[in-house]
Amino acid sequence: MALSSKPVLRQTQSLTMTPQMQQSLKVLQMSRAELEDFVRTELEANPLLQRASASPSTGVTSGSSGASAHDIALERFGTVQHSLQNHVAEQINLSFRNPQDRKIAEELAITLDEAGYLHTDPERLAKQLKLTTEQVTDILHQCQAFEPAGLFARDLAECLRLQLRADDKLTTAMAQLLTHLDLVAKRDFTQLKKLCLVDDEELAEMLLELRGLNPKPGLAFDNAPVLSTIPDILVSKAETGQWHVTLNAEALPRVLVNEDYSRKLSQTSASKQEKDFLRDCRQKAGWLTRILDQRARTILNVASEIVLQQSDFFDHGAVALKPMTMQMVADAIEMHESTISRVAGQKYMLTPSGLYELRYFFNAAIKGKDNHGDFASEAVRAKIKTLIAQETLQTVLSDEALVHRLSADGIDIARRTVAKYREELGIPSSAKRRREKRLHAGKARADKPA
Repeated sequence: MALSSKPVLRQTQSLTMTPQMQQSLKVLQMSRAELEDFVRTELEANPLLQRASASPSTGVTSGSSGASAHDIALERFGTVQHSLQNHVAEQINLSFRNPQDRKIAEELAITLDEAGYLHTDPERLAKQLKLTTEQVTDILHQCQAFEPAGLFARDLAECLRLQLRADDKLTTAMAQLLTHLDLVAKRDFTQLKKLCLVDDEELAEMLLELRGLNPKPGLAFDNAPVLSTIPDILVSKAETGQWHVTLNAEALPRVLVNEDYSRKLSQTSASKQEKDFLRDCRQKAGWLTRILDQRARTILNVASEIVLQQSDFFDHGAVALKPMTMQMVADAIEMHESTISRVAGQKYMLTPSGLYELRYFFNAAIKGKDNHGDFASEAVRAKIKTLIAQETLQTVLSDEALVHRLSADGIDIARRTVAKYREELGIPSSAKRRREKRLHAGKARADKPA
């Protein structure tokens, strides 16, 4: 059979990405800081553009409109994900399910300075909240178990003690050394050896260990105000009990065409080159205003659907998160999954319980037992954190015990998965936690006045 070639007509469909479409997708994916830089560049390059004043936030609700989302204290949680306050807020949200306990922890956190030190007295705070000092002190001790070790300390000695305890290195000799940091500063090694009951070599090792600690653990986070993140979405609860979702006008750079200046330039422009330049500027200005509006509406639509599907989280916290994929949101609002992915990254939602990246709400499913539905992986982590936060010296839970407790709640999970989640949360093993509680109990007895 002879082989030959000949032209064949075939009809196919394909989507061609124009430069404008590509740029629109890039703008959708930008963080607020990146968008601000992009808009600034466009304003500098286009004489017809000018920055518009912020307009009222566009909002939606799951029912009737209610309290403004601006009632949330932006300065309280409105910081970048890696700021000290937001880091602590996330751990509070995971650790305390009881509203009163969470309130105490939040009041304690407000007084932290940039180094991570506590600047309130438990007794004074207890009077302010009309609670007992023991209640506040108990929550403080739980907060002092947060990562990084050393946060919520009231002085340098306590800060270093918390770090040594976390690393299981708080020996009797080291505890004694911490009570005499003034002698360390004076380099009175002779007196220190007598007080700590150690020899020269042991004291040298202890001092080396001491120098390896961080006296200001809070500085590991970037607390510079210039880097503060303004949330893209604000969520608050209306008087009706429904959740109110709005765009944050402060996070939306708005531009408009200066029509007066445009007409003036049109009247004075004589050459073809000048007229072509003005026409190009008008086209770019119109395109920019459209994609900024489209970006804002897309973020609002995605955020509103997240709040709708994760309503239990907003009522009950992280333990109530549901398994949710980007495809589920995409199907609900008739968008492509890739669009949801672009929106979810580097966009932040401020809620009454803290600041969250939209990506936080998308969780894999952990299978439920019997008639229980599936559980979100983040909700399981939160349950593990809550169970461990409620431990006492007599009730420290091993990973196997955690498996049984979770199983009682209908969660089918392997011990190795529990261990993995525990380690991801920065929680030490049950043996280390038991030793820490034993040391803490011993110190409390020693500090108790006779």
